[in-house]
Amino acid sequence: MSLLIKNGTIVNDDAMFKSDVLVHDGKIVEIAPSIDPTPGLEVVDATDRFVIPGGIDPHTHMQLPFMGEVAKDDFHRGTEAAVAGGTTMIIDFVIPTKGESLLVAYDRWRGWADPKVVCDYGLSMAITSWGQEIAKEMEMVTKADYGINSFKFFLAYAGVFMVRDEEFYQGMLQCAKLRALARVHAENGAVIAERCEHLLSSGITGPEGHTQSRPEELEAEATFRACTMASQANCPLYVVHVMSKGAAAAIAHHRKKGAVVFGEPIAAGLATDGSHYYNEDWLHAARYVMSPPLSRDPSTPNALMKLLAAGELHLTATDNCTFDCHQKSLGKDDFTKIPNGVNGVEDRMSVVWDKGVHAGIIDPMKFVAVTSTMAAKIFNCYPRKGRIAVGSDADIVVWNANATRTISKDTHHHAIDFNIFEGMQVHGVPETTICRGRIVWADGQLRTVQGAGRFVPLPPDSQIVFSAVDNRGKALEPVKVERAPYVATTLEAPDANANIVVKTRSAVPPGGISSIQF
Repeated sequence: MSLLIKNGTIVNDDAMFKSDVLVHDGKIVEIAPSIDPTPGLEVVDATDRFVIPGGIDPHTHMQLPFMGEVAKDDFHRGTEAAVAGGTTMIIDFVIPTKGESLLVAYDRWRGWADPKVVCDYGLSMAITSWGQEIAKEMEMVTKADYGINSFKFFLAYAGVFMVRDEEFYQGMLQCAKLRALARVHAENGAVIAERCEHLLSSGITGPEGHTQSRPEELEAEATFRACTMASQANCPLYVVHVMSKGAAAAIAHHRKKGAVVFGEPIAAGLATDGSHYYNEDWLHAARYVMSPPLSRDPSTPNALMKLLAAGELHLTATDNCTFDCHQKSLGKDDFTKIPNGVNGVEDRMSVVWDKGVHAGIIDPMKFVAVTSTMAAKIFNCYPRKGRIAVGSDADIVVWNANATRTISKDTHHHAIDFNIFEGMQVHGVPETTICRGRIVWADGQLRTVQGAGRFVPLPPDSQIVFSAVDNRGKALEPVKVERAPYVATTLEAPDANANIVVKTRSAVPPGGISSIQF
């Protein structure tokens, strides 16, 4: 299958230029100022449009079993929503139950995804328990047959996914050994559990209890702690869903000291805030329940975007994990039973363009970096993904920077009956989405084939992640002081008949206790 994209402006993370793009058999085969169409070639007119690499969402949870429910967006509906929004690859998470084999969980996720995906996908693996068998299986899944190069650790969800600090540290030592990236959900799970119990006993049962049980100071504390432990393990760290200024500051602090840490804000945190939790409509408030919660500070979304612009945060994701109104209502009497998760995979690209490029905070090249290229580099599939270049996969979006759209549950492609961005008008619209050379979205219509997407194995030892680690390890090696052998001196026992006089210095002044001045 061949197609030609004509008259567009190519945007990569490092350059913008006018050129045509020729695609054949799923690959970009030619880029030139003017390519003449041949008979039978499908032509896409990109006049006055940007031609950008397809988005990569590095953090999704399609059809995740969680809190007694299953996320509504499965791998079919979820990836359809993705391509409708200009995302051509997702990285989902295999999350084993506590004590479960990583290999068993991996096979389950592949069984769910392979027959359903309409775009390419990769996988990251969560570590929810620890032991020597888990460490061995981590090594197995980093091989080419499995294609895992990152492992996620939860410092929240006590009793479900959460690992203890020593388990997290041991897991990062194993990650460093395998040249795999450690990822962390940074909250203080133990304190959250205590706060939930206190709030419920105080009669606070609504969604406002969710944000009060997880104040953003706990996210900042856990982020700082995770970065500190990662530095001790000499393991690169990727902090998922950075939701607060404090967490971002913790990342910046450690990067300034030379640590390899990446920060990922998500679409929800870049466009909404925690005021929704105090809405008088219970269901409205419940729709926004996710962890960590949206920031209580209304200036945080703009601040996070500026940190992306400054390079202190590095790429964007969604944490797409959708539950419908009925599922959210299961927590009507207890906020701890509201399934955690929001949408985002369809709207991320437009939200980032609107809040970033249209707002004058980032340029189109930075947009490509934070929505595609940085993820491709971190997860070691660049330049196959994340770039418009000869030899790259033809994952391409024709982007209309001047168009607007209004986000609505009535027009989105998610499998849920609400949208957290409802009514938001955004600038920047994907007009045509191309996955591996096939048009899957055009003229406002899906043209997908279920199961047409492919699994993309992600090899370990990404250059952008590990190139500094070895030298940093040398600087962090333990220091041993060479000394002459130490010979302990022994005190001879005194002669029992000798007169021994012991001289002491009294702590009491000559004038006695009463002479001490207070």
